[in-house]
Amino acid sequence: MTPRPRPAKPVAPDAIARLKAAVGPAGYIEEPSEMEPYCRSWRDNWIGRVPLVLRPRTTEQVAEIVRVCADARVAIVPQGGNTGLTGAGQPHADMSEVVVSLSRMDRIRAIDPLNDTITLDAGVVLKQVQLAAEQADRFFPLSLGAEGSCQIGGNISTNAGGIQVLRYGNTRALVMGLEVVLPDGRIWDGLRGLRKDNTGYDMKQVFIGAEGTLGIITGAVLRLFPKPTATETAFIAIDSPDAGVALLGHMLARMGDTISAFELIGRPIIDFLLHGVAGHDDPMREVHPWYVLLNVTSQGAPGSLLGPLSDTLAEAGDRRLLRDALIAASGAQAARLWKIREGLVEAQAAAGGTIAHDVSVPLSRIAEFIRRADATLAKAYPGIRPCAFGHVGDGNMHYNVVRPQDWDGARYQAERGNINRMVHDIIADLGGSISAEHGIGQARLAELEHYKGATELGLMRTIKQALDPQGIMNPGKMLSA
Repeated sequence: MTPRPRPAKPVAPDAIARLKAAVGPAGYIEEPSEMEPYCRSWRDNWIGRVPLVLRPRTTEQVAEIVRVCADARVAIVPQGGNTGLTGAGQPHADMSEVVVSLSRMDRIRAIDPLNDTITLDAGVVLKQVQLAAEQADRFFPLSLGAEGSCQIGGNISTNAGGIQVLRYGNTRALVMGLEVVLPDGRIWDGLRGLRKDNTGYDMKQVFIGAEGTLGIITGAVLRLFPKPTATETAFIAIDSPDAGVALLGHMLARMGDTISAFELIGRPIIDFLLHGVAGHDDPMREVHPWYVLLNVTSQGAPGSLLGPLSDTLAEAGDRRLLRDALIAASGAQAARLWKIREGLVEAQAAAGGTIAHDVSVPLSRIAEFIRRADATLAKAYPGIRPCAFGHVGDGNMHYNVVRPQDWDGARYQAERGNINRMVHDIIADLGGSISAEHGIGQARLAELEHYKGATELGLMRTIKQALDPQGIMNPGKMLSA
């Protein structure tokens, strides 16, 4: 079974009038110039057109919007902070959809420090979640480059990852309960802060990572943690990705779950950063082929991790797992090191832009993937410039490739499909995933159907059909009609 085809006819005037009434004058935008930011992705890859952008304030308003759309068979594009990279949050261009932005739903509903939970609206910006936790002397570990503008509902809908997945898990591991408006307008209240609930299917897991194709997440209960009181940051030079994986094993064996972040960074993208983006310096005097940016945290006394980290790195040096290591001497120096990691996206733009891949493989096969991908692309496109970096602690690599210097952008972008297939064929052969944390959206839709097995795709379509038989929830994303 598959959902019915996405309606292609423009939204009827009577449906538009009913939708406006559902949210009131402050809850909708219809001026094209004002709607344009909601219809364009932040990297300008995806641009659509809609007759109406709805900005509800409450879950009940979202439910009324959905009921009207279900009755009129109007397709809905749920949207958070519009920071995604795969076109999941952008409408199509045929004026048959409406955007439902959750940005006005920005309440922190409750914080329970004893239960280590925070309950909030889906439109709360991730940075505000972090700050609210900090004010309660707690810690919310989800951290990514767009945290100043992305919203928690979007993070949940895409199962966002980030730099601290190694210790705390991705978004899925941080969600304890959800509130969701279903495709028929019913509200499912699953806002339970329980660590154990063995009373049937764990329904929240169906909506996490579903990219708004099964319902609209309007609220969540998230897990908090004790605030780390001891933190150390190290920038480590290594020979190769093989050495990086071996170093990770060594660090975990010696320091356990105090390892909160372990980022592998190739030298080429460091060079792009230093040459193309102002405000950065090389942390080390000598140039090395690969680096690791490492964080360790605990609830111990400030400075208590410095000795164990120094000893562990010294032992790694004795075992030839590293070339050199720099432990940040202050919070300011640690911030400068993390600024390097945060600047890598800008570095790629300065180098001429990339064809990007957000992939994962088993940890033991990371080095093999990078070697094979480098060799395959170099043979097919002499002069191509790979930039590999990522959260190697969870097997997630961002394998992005800059065009040869003598190619123009149009010629290079024409090869996008072929380059994607080369990289993703290697990923599939190694038992990996073509999307580790960015999602599917429109960008990876055809590739998902190429690489994922028929049985698994069939199960996904069965769930979609059961929850959204009219196919009105974010059509053309995650699954084709």
